[in-house]
Amino acid sequence: MAWNTAETRRRLKQAATEEFAAHGLHGTTVDRIAERAGVNKERLYNYFGGKERLFATVLSDELAKIAAAVPLDSLRAEDVGAFAGKVFDYHAAHPQLVRLLHWEGLAFDGEVPDEPVRTEYYRQKVEAFAAAQEAGVLVGDVAAADLVFCIIALVAAWFAIPQVARMLTGADGSSGPECVRRRAVVVEAARRLALPSGTGDATDAVLAGDATHQHVMSSD
Repeated sequence: MAWNTAETRRRLKQAATEEFAAHGLHGTTVDRIAERAGVNKERLYNYFGGKERLFATVLSDELAKIAAAVPLDSLRAEDVGAFAGKVFDYHAAHPQLVRLLHWEGLAFDGEVPDEPVRTEYYRQKVEAFAAAQEAGVLVGDVAAADLVFCIIALVAAWFAIPQVARMLTGADGSSGPECVRRRAVVVEAARRLALPSGTGDATDAVLAGDATHQHVMSSD
């Protein structure tokens, strides 16, 4: 019987995603990834060249998934808050991405694997924000790259340091009404941060209704 290379690679990447998200690059072993995938570890080396290369592949794949789920054209000129809300929904449904990025920050002091490719991924976001600034629909007194980073940080912090969020708010925000409330905060904060004065006129009812809908969808 021919070996299903595509399926083997998929199983290895899925197992690696779970292991790396839970234990990080240095805390994960090739043996544990192979055992979780039900695959001989030699195939991991054959397909990915080792643990660090596999970590980079997994993270690149996860970034591609969020890019597909929240495309840049969803950054509607009049509603940066809706864009931030969609990013929040994605992270709520896929918490492994923030964890992988957090572990990457701990594992690498300088350049990361695939940095040129990753830089291009972020450059596209900066260009989209810069175009919105040139159109006058986003504030123009903050560099586009800084604005992108602030929006990313605004969303990701809820998932990167959940224990701090819990101690500050007194509630677990992984699901339910508290998650919906946090999403609404992110939407409103993004609008106040990025929209020029006088353009953020969305009502609380619309925000809350959209937040409820998005959270229910992400929980299915």
